[in-house]
Amino acid sequence: MILATPKKTYDLTKKTLVMGILNITRDSFSDGGKYFDIDNALKRAHEIEDEGAHIIDLGAESTRPGFISIDEKEEFQRLLPLIERLRTELTIPISIDTYKANVAKKCIEAGAHIINDITGFKGDINMAAVAAALNVPSILMHMRGSPDNIHIPTTYENVLNNVKDELQESISIAMHAGVKKENIILDPGIGFNKTSNENLYLIHHLSQLKNLGFPILMAASRKRFIGEILETEVKDRLEGSLAVAVISAREGAHIIRVHDVKETVYALKIVDALKAL
Repeated sequence: MILATPKKTYDLTKKTLVMGILNITRDSFSDGGKYFDIDNALKRAHEIEDEGAHIIDLGAESTRPGFISIDEKEEFQRLLPLIERLRTELTIPISIDTYKANVAKKCIEAGAHIINDITGFKGDINMAAVAAALNVPSILMHMRGSPDNIHIPTTYENVLNNVKDELQESISIAMHAGVKKENIILDPGIGFNKTSNENLYLIHHLSQLKNLGFPILMAASRKRFIGEILETEVKDRLEGSLAVAVISAREGAHIIRVHDVKETVYALKIVDALKAL
């Protein structure tokens, strides 16, 4: 499996990629407000690259429980100045965490390389067409409902089978719009509309999602279910996040999306060395 961007191309069979999170928000659950200032954001972006990340994921709208949506204009104002700087200053690809087609389009045209859509192309009817026209890799995450209710657990007959079927719906939307198969990446949506046990079940059976035939991204860093297991607040979830990253990579995840880049890069080097034996 190959992940090809205008910036870099990665062979996903050779190593597990780390995607570093950079939230340009006031209210993200882990680091809200910390990088809202562009100078702080630029500094952290360079740190993310220096710590070994293979991709940086920029988000301007929080999806924490109780988050307040922002309009496209505000999202543009937060993202575009940063992208215009980072497209020349970084050597790693830039991913844009948005479910709005116009935002994705302008950000890719400004110099970003990957679309990361938490709605799996189901939130904005124009997103799939935009991704196809721009010919960029797209991450399709599993969720149910709308971004307004993504943290409300729903009822699954079998969470693994349901997630597989609903990701297949996103794949069909993408390919019907003309998105190339090699540009599709799947994310099971850990923490979105799922209980702690359902999150754990998906992680334990992550290898079965590989049967869909696409690269898998895992995004569990510092999430609530880790805190529930460890009985810790967000700032004390590093060890739990690393455990999930290592297990996910062993189960077949190709990309791990995290806040703690350096520590995850080191942990995954051990996993990849073992997988290479």
